[in-house]
Amino acid sequence: MPDQSIPEARPPALDEESSSELKEGTTEVEVGASEVEEVDVGASEVEEVEEGAFETARSVEGLTRRKLLGTAGATGLVLGAAGGVVGYTAQPSRATPLTSVGADEVMFHGKHQPGITEGLQARGHLVAFDLAAGAGRKEAAALLRRWSQTARRLMAGEAAPHDDTDVARDAGPSSLTVTFGFGHSFFGRTGLEKQRPVALDPLPDFSSDHLDKKRSDGDLWVQIGANDALVAFHALRALQKDAGDAARLRWQMNGFNRSPGATSHPMTARNLMGQLDGTRNPKPREADFDQRVFVPESGTPAWMANGSYAVVRRIRMLLDDWEKLSVSAQENVIGRRKSDGAALSGGTETTEMDLEKTDAKGNLVVPINAHARITRPDQNGGAAMLRRPFSYHDGFDQDGVPDAGLLFVCWQADPLRGFVPVQRKLDRGDALSQYIRHEASGLFAVPGGAAEGEYVGQRLLEG
Repeated sequence: MPDQSIPEARPPALDEESSSELKEGTTEVEVGASEVEEVDVGASEVEEVEEGAFETARSVEGLTRRKLLGTAGATGLVLGAAGGVVGYTAQPSRATPLTSVGADEVMFHGKHQPGITEGLQARGHLVAFDLAAGAGRKEAAALLRRWSQTARRLMAGEAAPHDDTDVARDAGPSSLTVTFGFGHSFFGRTGLEKQRPVALDPLPDFSSDHLDKKRSDGDLWVQIGANDALVAFHALRALQKDAGDAARLRWQMNGFNRSPGATSHPMTARNLMGQLDGTRNPKPREADFDQRVFVPESGTPAWMANGSYAVVRRIRMLLDDWEKLSVSAQENVIGRRKSDGAALSGGTETTEMDLEKTDAKGNLVVPINAHARITRPDQNGGAAMLRRPFSYHDGFDQDGVPDAGLLFVCWQADPLRGFVPVQRKLDRGDALSQYIRHEASGLFAVPGGAAEGEYVGQRLLEG
């Protein structure tokens, strides 16, 4: 996989006054050291495509004439595209600009909705609403119009259009994304049954399901992600208030990922089992990426052009049982090394898995029921999906068992060709299945992005 570098922020030049004030025994802090970043869209790392089509980070400017002092023995401060400026002293007379984390902005308007191809965010909320009794197409259209206006403003780092709570007053956009989708029941509630996509038919039952219906499905679905917890909560609260009398909350789930800049170099995220998660995600640079993830412009129904389908699953990890396994046993369950994500057949994380390789005793190096073997697209008729999850932890039960796991979100052009065949195969013999439990589920049609002057879903609701 070729490296894709994020532009290097230029280091500020210290003026003579600042230079003369550097005290003996201190080290001048270096800003702007570049990090070469290879990143995967969606369920792994922050992705910046070679052509620049999916820019997710911006250089920080305006740091000139600033005194940046480190303590004795300091080796320097790196300002990465996904990291923040820390440990510096600014002249009191000058305003301090946002760090790169706070300044990062994702555009609301576009061909696709935000929150699909952007990299993993540190905080997330998944929320489902049901339309209120008596609310129909007219009320739904007004709600989506309000939600789109609020999302556009908040993603730009602005206050909510009315009754802002000031929770995020001091923060920038922080890579906030807001994504809207429609559940199967939405179309009956709004009299739009003829516009309901066939791909939105309910998912089949799976043997591993232990689903809580109260935390599944819903008329409307909202995905919120940001690299700051307060920014994410601010958006959640603003959208909930916007719902007013038109819709009521059905369920809500809170998630998290590793914070940007927490590792020495960008890498695939780890889940709560400690495994690298998302190595084989499809990449936008691949020729068939759009075909796998997005509904084509010529697809049906027409209002779903450039949209996608999101499968949402709350997957509880049975961590007490998992953590009793040795590292080698865990690796056999997954089919990859825990340390670096490389396949058990050898190489690095991105080395192609050798499914036929055997050890000295003639046993397959990658077990026949290993999770990574079963989920490979070439083992499922080419089925692929863009995974973009959040981890979650909702405390402990009365026995002290952690209620923790994965808020699994995957994107595909058609769930009947993406999620369903893979999950059916996992149902038949995945070694990981005894350490996880699917507790909630939803399938949502996520229309294409709103053009300037439009709101999300307008082509459906006003078509």
